[in-house]
Amino acid sequence: MIKIENQIVNLVAQKKKALIHVRTMGNFQVWRNGVKVSSKEWGRDKTVQLFQFLITARHRNSLHKEQIVDRLWEDNDGKSADQNFKVAMHGINKVLEPNRPSRTEPKFILRQGITYQLKLEEIWIDTEAVEKFIAIGNQAIDGAPEIAIKAYQEAIKLYEGIYLPNRLYEDWSSEERERLQILSLGAMITISELLVEKNPMESIRFAQKALLIDHAWEDAYRVQMLAYLQKGNRPMAIKTYKQCEKVLEEEFGIEPLPETQQLLRKIKGIKS
Repeated sequence: MIKIENQIVNLVAQKKKALIHVRTMGNFQVWRNGVKVSSKEWGRDKTVQLFQFLITARHRNSLHKEQIVDRLWEDNDGKSADQNFKVAMHGINKVLEPNRPSRTEPKFILRQGITYQLKLEEIWIDTEAVEKFIAIGNQAIDGAPEIAIKAYQEAIKLYEGIYLPNRLYEDWSSEERERLQILSLGAMITISELLVEKNPMESIRFAQKALLIDHAWEDAYRVQMLAYLQKGNRPMAIKTYKQCEKVLEEEFGIEPLPETQQLLRKIKGIKS
């Protein structure tokens, strides 16, 4: 388990070593050598858009230029789209490496013919770190729950809001946004469950954090009920159920799940 704990340490250290830091959740921002990149440096929005698309597609094999253009600027004709791509790619390289000598290969963008990909080992991206922290937590949860808690805490700290909020209506960003939200919600509920007995108030805090993201996430209500029960606060546990019941009825016209109803019966059956 020491090896797993070292993974957390190494992942935290990676951010300090990386020359480029990218924040995508809650707001989009890039730091180069510790200095925030200004909107003026980015220039055209298409430059930002292309960089964000490469981040979103970072786990795919190298993307063909035409694939990228079709997803980003499908309304443009071929010549116009090609020009947009060239200008935007040049802009990205200029932002990331303003002092790169001419006729040298970019440090952060891998180009192979007409395919392009980010060099993830050279760039720290918050979403990438979130995924890795959660994977570490999932790996440690059975044998080393304390290590799992540390990993989930690191992941949750990085979730500062929805993915690329400035691309909320772009089809190419929606799947990644939903995936990261579900992944983060899962981490919040899992850490809440791990903390119920030892630290019920902290468990409640994480559950409430999940509900700020999705107020109809039933697991968050159920773990709060357990935490309040652990604290001996039956009225708040019952009140939490009532809130869950109300939200589910208003949102979906459904009742809480049988396990949530069973927990309520258990709480009501406990003698004061």
